[in-house]
Amino acid sequence: MNQQSIPLLSATPGTHRELTSFHFGPADARQKIYIQASLHADETPAMLTAVVLRAQLAELEAQGALAAQVVLVPLANPVGLNQHVLGQFIGRFDLASGRNFNRHFHAFPKLLARAKETLGADVDRNRALIRQLMCEALDAQQPLTEFDSLQLALLRLSHDADLIIDLHCSLEAVMHVYTSEAGWPDVEPLARYLGSRAQLLATDSGAQAFDEAHSLLWWQLRQQMPATQPVPAGPTAVTIECRGQRDVSWESAQQDADALLDYLRWRGALLGGDVKPLPELLMPATPLAGSAQFYAPRSGILVHRAKIGDWIRENDPLFDIVDPMTGETVTVKSTAEGVFYMRRAIRFVTAGAPLGRVTGTKPTRSGVLLGA
Repeated sequence: MNQQSIPLLSATPGTHRELTSFHFGPADARQKIYIQASLHADETPAMLTAVVLRAQLAELEAQGALAAQVVLVPLANPVGLNQHVLGQFIGRFDLASGRNFNRHFHAFPKLLARAKETLGADVDRNRALIRQLMCEALDAQQPLTEFDSLQLALLRLSHDADLIIDLHCSLEAVMHVYTSEAGWPDVEPLARYLGSRAQLLATDSGAQAFDEAHSLLWWQLRQQMPATQPVPAGPTAVTIECRGQRDVSWESAQQDADALLDYLRWRGALLGGDVKPLPELLMPATPLAGSAQFYAPRSGILVHRAKIGDWIRENDPLFDIVDPMTGETVTVKSTAEGVFYMRRAIRFVTAGAPLGRVTGTKPTRSGVLLGA
């Protein structure tokens, strides 16, 4: 194991943070796998899974069982980890700017023009050239803030990976995954091993999240480059939501780490041992644009009428909102049929507050498909 640290831009005199990564397996392996946890720093289940995974990877490396280079970042957001206000942990947004740590990653705006000048007829050579162009674009960046330097450091670690796994969790949720339509065939076995209850697909969610910073670029190049300059399929990139924020246990972390290793063995990244038979896919993939999102029509006490993981039919009651002064109650019903895969953790809401989501099979939304 090789431990590396990348210093982040200091926000103020006397402060210093760094991003730490752990590198396992042969550095010259044909396959590179990148795994990070808790980019939203208050999403602790992902962090604990990375702790368990780190120990397992170290053991596998000692056994000579790694056929791939694996880069693990168990704490992807040291900036957000230090954000506490009156006892409340705020790890999703940067307090200095209000920016979401997992939004608006560098989109490589000039790379297409460079690719048209550089790529040739050899598809394998083009893969290496595109990664070189990405590296040059990242090296040319001059971060202005600590936030910018964190995003840049993460992309420098991951831009040349063949598989990118971003471990998160939601508020109250079942295990679910986000990936692209093109990436789904490669991600489906992972969803099976994880026991994922919802698989949400979008080529472009409009949010420029970390996983899409990798997959969307290659998809766009494949769409826009001529046949004389072929572009290979890009990396497989997936966001895994490790249930809800309070689902922190050694049992769950071990289960998820084992599922990740089962998947790596399925991909040929681990030597020795039999590939575990693929479990049943619990739920088919659905479009992210089809997920129904529900908002509070008024302020009040939030009473849940359905359990996380329930199969919901259209018009089933999901939430009651009770006026604490009058007792008047408004019921929010589902507009879609699917899995009730996530909901808010608080029990009092303001008007317009997001409440939860149900998967749906028909695209009904466009534009930015992910929440703030």
